[in-house]
Amino acid sequence: MSELSLQTTPEQQRALERFYHYEARLLDARQYQQWLTLVSPDIRYLMPSRVNVMVDNRQRGKESMISVERELEGEDSLGCPIREESYLHLMVRVERAFKINSWSENPPARTRRIVGNVELMAQEGDALSVLSNFHLYYARPGNADCIYSGQRRDLLVPAEQGYSISRREVVMDYANIEVPTLGLLL
Repeated sequence: MSELSLQTTPEQQRALERFYHYEARLLDARQYQQWLTLVSPDIRYLMPSRVNVMVDNRQRGKESMISVERELEGEDSLGCPIREESYLHLMVRVERAFKINSWSENPPARTRRIVGNVELMAQEGDALSVLSNFHLYYARPGNADCIYSGQRRDLLVPAEQGYSISRREVVMDYANIEVPTLGLLL
């Protein structure tokens, strides 16, 4: 994405950052039911797979030659996204965390999210297109600790608590998937 971010007022920038910090706090505290209230019922939650494409030398001198967009396999390509979920899918994932037989997260992982580089990229009516970057530290007894990083491309709409996530695309930074799970809520 090469377009400049929109000029925001300090109050609007602070409101966006507060929203993302609050969301991170809820997820790190495992308050998944409260996090779900930040999600719009019509959400599209996507995590495109990423392929390691060769540089196209015919495009030498153009930024498209090494564009991140060329690496993404998702809804608009022939590839298959890692995650493509609706509100119902997210709700089932949240409910599963509280089941007695949820062995995949027993004991639960310890996480810490750092969200930054929050930029308002576009505004259509009340809907805001926002980019943010994240690091997520993941520690779980019996597993090696690891760090997740990536970019989130969100569409936020006004809601009672400030904003609601109507669309989220999570672009992971990896060349090879060597993390314990991609089932985290990012």
